[in-house]
Amino acid sequence: MLYFARWKIALILGTILIGVLFLLPNFASETDRFDAQGQPQGVWQYLPSQTLNLGLDLRGGSHLVFQVDMDEVRSERLVRLSDDVRTILRNQPAILTAAPAVVEGRVVVRLSRPEDMAEAMRRLQSINEPVSDTFGQPGLDRTLSIEQDPDGRTIRVGITEAAFESIQRRTVTQSVEVIRRRIDATGTTEPTIVRQGDDRVLVQVPGESDPQRIIDLVGTTARMTFHMVEANVNPGPDGQGRMPPGVMALPTEYPEEPFLAVQRRALVTGEQLVNASQGFNEAGQPSVNFRFNTSGARAFGEATAANVGRRFAIVLDDVIISAPRIRSPIMGGSGMIDGGFTVQSASDLANMLNAGALPARLTPVEQRSVSAGLGQDSIERGQTAIIIGFSLVIVFMLLAYGFFGVASTVALIINICLLMGGLSGLQATLTLPGIAGIVLTIGMAVDANVLIFERIREEYRSGRTIANAIENGYQHALSAILDANVTTFIAAGVLYLMGAGPVRGFAVTLGIGILTSVFTAFVFSRFLLAGWLRFAKPKTMPM
Repeated sequence: MLYFARWKIALILGTILIGVLFLLPNFASETDRFDAQGQPQGVWQYLPSQTLNLGLDLRGGSHLVFQVDMDEVRSERLVRLSDDVRTILRNQPAILTAAPAVVEGRVVVRLSRPEDMAEAMRRLQSINEPVSDTFGQPGLDRTLSIEQDPDGRTIRVGITEAAFESIQRRTVTQSVEVIRRRIDATGTTEPTIVRQGDDRVLVQVPGESDPQRIIDLVGTTARMTFHMVEANVNPGPDGQGRMPPGVMALPTEYPEEPFLAVQRRALVTGEQLVNASQGFNEAGQPSVNFRFNTSGARAFGEATAANVGRRFAIVLDDVIISAPRIRSPIMGGSGMIDGGFTVQSASDLANMLNAGALPARLTPVEQRSVSAGLGQDSIERGQTAIIIGFSLVIVFMLLAYGFFGVASTVALIINICLLMGGLSGLQATLTLPGIAGIVLTIGMAVDANVLIFERIREEYRSGRTIANAIENGYQHALSAILDANVTTFIAAGVLYLMGAGPVRGFAVTLGIGILTSVFTAFVFSRFLLAGWLRFAKPKTMPM
């Protein structure tokens, strides 16, 4: 057990070398590692260049909590339900006297004749579907509550609480995914985006000192539609002018035209966009280039071919951001949005369009900025804790185990290097709880060494030679230490799967620390003691 073949020695030293190489970039500045284009330069072209990421509590950044506007979602669902009810009850034969109206959170239907009640209920039940559970399977609850009034001609259709809870769950989940795509597109490293409660989303962005930029990026719904402009309709300076059927007034970003009248029916929607990117127009001003999918390109081409000379409006969240004139048919399915953008705002808009529209409006209910100075103070305190803990452990090991304590100290240093190198290689995010995980790893590594050394001492006192005592000490301590580390590793895995943010950072640090501790305690320290036995040939146990 104390004999190491050459390939084993090469494997041990190679593992340590790889860990050190992944650790090195943390000691070089970003300007030394990357050129102006963000490409590795110099020796970093051939070595790992990624570094350990610092979390919000260490690096500083923005912390925000958004409220999902479920009232708006409920209103939109009721309007959509009203349209569905009108459509199904106006099919031949029509059994409505007037269009359904939304009253006090329910769709009210007035029938032409009382004898049509049974037919109306039958039709409405056809759209009353079962509510899907968390796993997408149909449950026992229904999506609609359908009630008859005593007059025999009025029906009230509402959304059940079970259906609304399902809608709320899906809405928040979709919001989290859209927010994640938007922030990831900006190049931000390791943001924390998780659901908080029933209708809130927590967003933490390390390194972003301006919470307002995150609010602008995340809080914009980014629903884009394209509408034809009605030039012969005057919406008035306040948008309150008389609108003909099928026409609505929308605000613009042009001071000379505060409102424009546009057709309600959209030519194409943002859902048919396949790509958006920041570019520049003919005048060199920032713009947003876009491209439709096949169906969107066909619809856009047909609309522009039929309306040459007219203007069409590009509407983002019910605001007209551009209203160019169609000079010729646009058949390629691509176009450009000009709107007085900066490079940053054009890039943000392109990212939002690529990420998709939010299913509901988000309102910031909490925002704060963690300064880099506060983060630096946390780093210094964490470093102090690691140094103090490391020093106390070394002193104890040297006093208790003599030369074996020296071997333990060397193994502990290698353990820290491998741990930090592993975190850097994975580009994990180090938080203050992560630093606590490093301190805990130091304690666990020493605990393994103490168990091994005490077992070696017992074997030596029982009359064995030094070599046999060391070999039996490692062999007999292996099972106990593996059991303890495996259970702790399982706990770290559960924390990672169930936790979020700093909890995950602690779990990652603890999990990697367990692996490096087992390697240094059972492989590297045994390698050191085997070398000591071979070259020193001791006569007595040095502890």
